[in-house]
Amino acid sequence: MSNNYPGWRLPATALFWTCVGVVFALPVLNNGPDWRAPLVQALTHWWAWGLLVPLIIALDVRLRFSSAEASLRLASQLMLGVVFCVIQVYVRALLAAPLALILGLDPWSRLAGIDLFTRSAGEGILWSMLVYGLIVGGWWAYQSHGRMAAAELRMERIERSYSEARLHALRLQLDPHFLFNTLNTISAQIQDEPAEARQMIEHLGDLLRVSLDPRSRHEIPLADELGFLDRYLSIQAIRFGDKLRVAVHVEDDVRHAAVPSLLLQPLVENAIRHGISRRAASGSITISARQLGRDLMITVRDDGIGLGAEALAPGGHGLGLRLTRERLQGLHADGTTSLTLANHADGGAIATARLPLRLIQQLSPCLNPCVY
Repeated sequence: MSNNYPGWRLPATALFWTCVGVVFALPVLNNGPDWRAPLVQALTHWWAWGLLVPLIIALDVRLRFSSAEASLRLASQLMLGVVFCVIQVYVRALLAAPLALILGLDPWSRLAGIDLFTRSAGEGILWSMLVYGLIVGGWWAYQSHGRMAAAELRMERIERSYSEARLHALRLQLDPHFLFNTLNTISAQIQDEPAEARQMIEHLGDLLRVSLDPRSRHEIPLADELGFLDRYLSIQAIRFGDKLRVAVHVEDDVRHAAVPSLLLQPLVENAIRHGISRRAASGSITISARQLGRDLMITVRDDGIGLGAEALAPGGHGLGLRLTRERLQGLHADGTTSLTLANHADGGAIATARLPLRLIQQLSPCLNPCVY
């Protein structure tokens, strides 16, 4: 049996048309003592249409009319409908003879004296045309549904391709931004502290190996993102020494939550640039992640001098934060994500990212060693 025509389809089709025939026979079964003749009449009527349905569909498929030629297609089907109504009379008679024989009726009376036009008109040509119209209309509705489903699938693929291309473009912008800022940090140390600068270059090599790996994805587990951030903070620790303290508080049940790659680095970079680097004394950054309802809440808080009105104004953030916000919106276009930046009530600034909580396995190439 072909996979395109499973074995259950033929019995199911026969059962469907039999049920239709029985339903239409019920009102007339009690009109007389003999129920056999009305049953034969109803069953053969619908069995005949059931046998003609594949031929009706095959002919309609061969009518290659465009959507602009709907009137021609309809006119062709009206002419074919008259032909099929006549054919249905003869198919019905051929089916009625053996069924009558099985039920104990005279089979020859079902075959003899069939007049083409008289029988068709007597049995109700308008009713037969209505049945034919329902069959063709159902087939057209099925075709329209298939075309709509295919169009929706193509549109989803186009939108997915566009979103992936946009996310890739944003990532391509973010990588050089991160690289240039890190190189500026290293260049500031080369003359004064060449040994520390060499360590920074080694850490930068580890970062680039992961950041530029072709296997990297738009979303990675939070644990992998923390591992990437650890290498970035190693560079900053050489630069600031004891002046920079970092604390990480991540709940165990969100360590495998899906987050955009390079999500934390721009937030921490912003905290260092606008908070810690402007303090004469040492400063601290606290990174936390927890589950809040069905969402993942990530915060990066510093105890620096806080943000001015210009930085808090819409569009006043740097390139890294803007790209991060756009990537969050691209990954979750339904508006379930947010990235806010504000001054904390106890001093300093706090960046808050909120996105749907979705757990994934480790997907990205992991830094060695990974930080969990």
